[in-house]
Amino acid sequence: MLVARRSDRLKALSDKLRAAHGTKVEVVEADLTKDADVTRVEKVLKANPAITLLVNNAGNARLAPVAKTSEEDAAAMIALNVTALTRLTHAILPAFLARNEGAIINVASVLSFHALPISAIYSGTKGYVMNFSRGLQQELAGTNVRLQLVMPASTATELWDLAGVPLTSLNQTAVMMSENLVDAALAGFDKGEDITLPSVADTTFWDKFDGARSQLFAAAQTGEPAPRYRSA
Repeated sequence: MLVARRSDRLKALSDKLRAAHGTKVEVVEADLTKDADVTRVEKVLKANPAITLLVNNAGNARLAPVAKTSEEDAAAMIALNVTALTRLTHAILPAFLARNEGAIINVASVLSFHALPISAIYSGTKGYVMNFSRGLQQELAGTNVRLQLVMPASTATELWDLAGVPLTSLNQTAVMMSENLVDAALAGFDKGEDITLPSVADTTFWDKFDGARSQLFAAAQTGEPAPRYRSA
């Protein structure tokens, strides 16, 4: 099942998949920034026991300082990147757990753990995706339901033009082609990775980062103000 806003692209992709694989493809035209459309997709997910994989890949970015970002653009980023992803995951999860089978792929970003002066809202939404996914992975431990978190860096998609930052303005050596991103993400899925960083060669960077997060959390569990905050 394919879900997207643009019917022309849905039809083109569904036709391509049918021709290449001879498979049945259901298409749902929906704008996941709209509550009614999300509700409609939720109903489809709950009613279709054939679904075994949910890919939360829809994303919205408007890269600008917070003070120069319209309320509508901010709300749209949160609605798509946070609310829709959470609701669709919540809709499919009970069936996966009941069957003890299924998988979810959540696409975040390296901006999940880094913010730029123009990415405060976007980084915040992707930080949510990272933490939501990491927490849910722990909840799913001991089951046969998987969750893969994919965190790409700059990727050659139309998102940049929509975000207000032309793709041509980026360092082109740092931009991955979308086909390569998909191949890397699926290779990571096949390897059973919980975390897939498509453009990062040395995965110990993630291990150190995640370890430091855990250490910082543990260090905060003192119940007392740190010495630097105490009166002399």
